[in-house]
Amino acid sequence: MSASLPALSEALLHPINTFGAVAVVLAVSAVALIAVTLGAAKSDNYVYQQLQFAYSCFFKPHTGDGTGNQQDALESFYKSQASIYDATRTKLLQGREDMLALVAAQAKYRQSNGQFKKKPIWVDIGGGTGWNIEQMGQQIDVPNFFHAVYLVDLSTSLCEIATKRFERLGWKNVHVICEDARTFRLADHEAGLAEEQRDFSIGKPVYDVDSRDSVGADVLTMSYSLSMIPEFHPVIDSVANLLAADGIIGVVDFYVQNKVEFQGRNYTGGQLDRHCMWISRVFWRTWFELDRVNLESARRDYIEYKFGTILSANRRCHLLGLRIPYYIFVGCTRTTSVTMESIASVDAAVTESPFITALDIHAQSITPRKVRRSSSTERRSKAYETAVVNLAASMPLPAAYYQNNKTRIYYDASLQKHKQFNDEYIYAFTWEDSRMDARLLKINGDDVILAITSAGDNILSYALERPKRIHAVDLNPSQNHLLELKVAAFKSLDYEDTWKLFGEGKHENFHKLLLEKLSPHLSSHAFDYWLHVGESTFGPKSQGHYFTGGSRHALKLVKWISGTLGIRNDIIRLCEAQTLAEQREIWTKRVRKVLLSQFLAYFVVGTEQFLWKALGVPGEQRAMIEEDFKHMLDHQNSAAKSDAAGEKSGEGEPGAVGPLKSGQAIWNYAVQTLDPVANETLMSEDNHYYLVCLLGKYTRKCHPTFLQPKSHAKLSQPNAFDGLRIHTDELREVFARMQPEALTIAVLMDSMDWFRPDAPDAATQVTAVNRAMKIGGRVLIRSSGLNPWYMKTFEELGFSAKRVAARIPAGTCTDRVNMYASTWICTKTTNLAAEAE
Repeated sequence: MSASLPALSEALLHPINTFGAVAVVLAVSAVALIAVTLGAAKSDNYVYQQLQFAYSCFFKPHTGDGTGNQQDALESFYKSQASIYDATRTKLLQGREDMLALVAAQAKYRQSNGQFKKKPIWVDIGGGTGWNIEQMGQQIDVPNFFHAVYLVDLSTSLCEIATKRFERLGWKNVHVICEDARTFRLADHEAGLAEEQRDFSIGKPVYDVDSRDSVGADVLTMSYSLSMIPEFHPVIDSVANLLAADGIIGVVDFYVQNKVEFQGRNYTGGQLDRHCMWISRVFWRTWFELDRVNLESARRDYIEYKFGTILSANRRCHLLGLRIPYYIFVGCTRTTSVTMESIASVDAAVTESPFITALDIHAQSITPRKVRRSSSTERRSKAYETAVVNLAASMPLPAAYYQNNKTRIYYDASLQKHKQFNDEYIYAFTWEDSRMDARLLKINGDDVILAITSAGDNILSYALERPKRIHAVDLNPSQNHLLELKVAAFKSLDYEDTWKLFGEGKHENFHKLLLEKLSPHLSSHAFDYWLHVGESTFGPKSQGHYFTGGSRHALKLVKWISGTLGIRNDIIRLCEAQTLAEQREIWTKRVRKVLLSQFLAYFVVGTEQFLWKALGVPGEQRAMIEEDFKHMLDHQNSAAKSDAAGEKSGEGEPGAVGPLKSGQAIWNYAVQTLDPVANETLMSEDNHYYLVCLLGKYTRKCHPTFLQPKSHAKLSQPNAFDGLRIHTDELREVFARMQPEALTIAVLMDSMDWFRPDAPDAATQVTAVNRAMKIGGRVLIRSSGLNPWYMKTFEELGFSAKRVAARIPAGTCTDRVNMYASTWICTKTTNLAAEAE
């Protein structure tokens, strides 16, 4: 110690350090003087409150460590600021209201479903002044909803404030307990319990159901308290044992973490913005340690390990231009919320087969037994395989297993194949005519359908027909997040709120709806996504939902061109025209000359970047358009139709026809798409597909079928989506894991156009489709080509192919979208040779 004194003296004598020391002394003196001066003022004086807060947190000496007692340490920090605690924490402790709203939504959901057999018990660990409990009154009638509420805190000063609060409110069922959370037991406070029910085991593994107190709490919350507890492991152990079988836990707290620590985990429930940059990790951890607040990531990690994740989100507290990381976690018990039967049922629904449970497999690895020989007909989902791994390693299951509704199937969001979309969907609305689908497919209650999700509108249209099952598949997670949001809206919102979201594309209270209504019906990934982008998508200051996603580029281009070239009023008139004659006149005289100008087609729409980002058109699909145009030119001087020679579409390379003909091909394709639509479909009443592109929203008169009031009544019924399963994966992966002959309908949209004719991928997918389809099962395909090359592949692999619509002759309108050159139904006629066992 003595050797360091000269160095310390030298450091203090350095001009810069001396100035800093003097500045600190002056600051401390000034704050102390002002605080003392204002001390005589009322404690509700804002200036006094803030200065007292600053003094207590940053300047007041900490004297509570002398005894080694945590209660003394807390009192040293809180005693001088207990009376002003609530007034000075509003801006710093953000996310508390959101966490309470999410917990309240889950509690009300469980009560409505009968999971809470009696009035629930709520325990608020580290509840301090009772602010959380009073705030919960904004969500729930606390005195009547809860049988009892226990506020547990070790600070006597804060507990005194809480006691006075509830005396003022007159809430008789709220009990303030000044006690260490590690030793708190509900059985000590709930009267009339049998002796055996009062036994409580501290620290036993949460996987052991018998270790939990039979008088468990139905709701547990920890609001910025976990980071204040030095010995957090036993507290979390005790809380895990305290939680009832069907209970929920909500946590909000500060944290810092490096992505290396969590990127290998499959149970975190989402990782958007979880990573904190190194300077943020170092600065905030060091800064908060001054107030004995510990931000090390192990606290959050242990919470996620001990509980199943229902919802998880990573946020930033914006304060004085700074961004302080905090998280919100809503969880449940690891085992009892996910039974063996539920694991089996999820796997069976994914693979369309009854199946043994993941726990059976785990048991077999412990106790050898005779098992049936694996056969080619056994198919297991990725969710099933992940469950086996996690159970064998004593880890929580992925968050998908703890959803209230097992609709969204587990996927690994960290894989590059999902990350390539940069957390953005391409399609904000679906671009296939649902009326044509219904006419071609004739869906009934025995059908098992697999379809590409896109924006989910088509999935909702199929759900209206009540098929046995719908498998929605999309590699882009955000497209499935959008479908989840739509399904959640039907489950929890009235018609007007649903209309505002997806009819007008805006809602003045989206954040409130998300927390209080939608959250119990969303997976953790989807909830986290909409918590991040919901306001910018649906908020009143946003442009609206239909100006988001990759398709926004097309809508913004139309809006910019119409405004710049003076046809905006004509666009509005076009959308309001009451007759086809009026619409045709407006289209021909004004709008067509601009939107179908060859300059626009060649230099904007015809560019590869615009085709992909705005319209989702890959190079292979562009090659189909170009080849069909070349065939048309080759036959324009003959009497034969453009496809009479039977040339296949898409066998060449994109751009092979040359830049001039490529631009001409795109322009011609646009003409063949838009002219028939403008001439034969009335946008104001019967073509919402183009109406939303021109207006950026739907109207009460023209909108998708799923937005009709009678559709809302049908889709909001309790069991309307029981048969829906949402897969985030490649089509071929989902097909390959289906049981043989499980599907009756597959809707592949235009996805086959994306394959290259010189690669084996198309044949691989068609083979997988054949194995998964029943004899007589139908595959609906749309294509940008008149004679797509892969139809021959279908015919070689057990299907008969029939073109049921085509833009022949030129000017034909195939449906209300008319975007595709042809529509096909491929019917399975033959089973391929059985796979070798």
